Amino acid sequence: MRSAVILAGGRSQRLGREKALLQFDNRPLICWTAEILLSAADELVVVARDQGHAGSLEEIVSDKTHPDRTGIRFTWDSINGFGPVAGIEAGLRAARGRLAFVTGCDLPFLNRMVIQRLFELADRGSGYDAAVPVQPDGRFEPLHSVYERERMQHACQRALERGERKVNLLLQELHVSWVPIEQLLPLDCEQLSFFNLNTREDLEKAQALWAERR
Repeated sequence: MRSAVILAGGRSQRLGREKALLQFDNRPLICWTAEILLSAADELVVVARDQGHAGSLEEIVSDKTHPDRTGIRFTWDSINGFGPVAGIEAGLRAARGRLAFVTGCDLPFLNRMVIQRLFELADRGSGYDAAVPVQPDGRFEPLHSVYERERMQHACQRALERGERKVNLLLQELHVSWVPIEQLLPLDCEQLSFFNLNTREDLEKAQALWAERR
């Protein structure tokens, strides 16, 4: 069984708007993200910032994406305001698959084939605990990665106990399959899978690209 986790609890201070609710073709971005992830995994866990936020997102996603909520569960950060480590821990704790793809809610061009390839790379039977894309400049993409669910969750728990907020440091505890994004080019020739929304300029560019691709 394969799981997918969306971290949707961020405050989006730089952008000034909640990323999960940004509109693309008159639908919130989180609905598009849920649709893609459910095409690549068997279940989806949406992680909100608190219980009230989870209820709001559940109403939006259920109404506009999957009215019967099949395969979708909602939870919230284990420690409010702690950042992605707490969100990942909460999402993986709620998930049931052996492997889980973890992402943010600010990537409008997620690619199902890329996600499936990362699942395959993490499931080679060679003892890997994660498949993590690496940019040409050496930057990791920990919020566009597949993890062995239990091992990553335990790593997050230990990080929370230490007060550690950086996801990259957690990867030192795992046996990681580092995936140069060049290997993914045949599946995503424009490399838009990793395009995320941090600024208003990013949003304007994404909406223009969306219109072109539609």
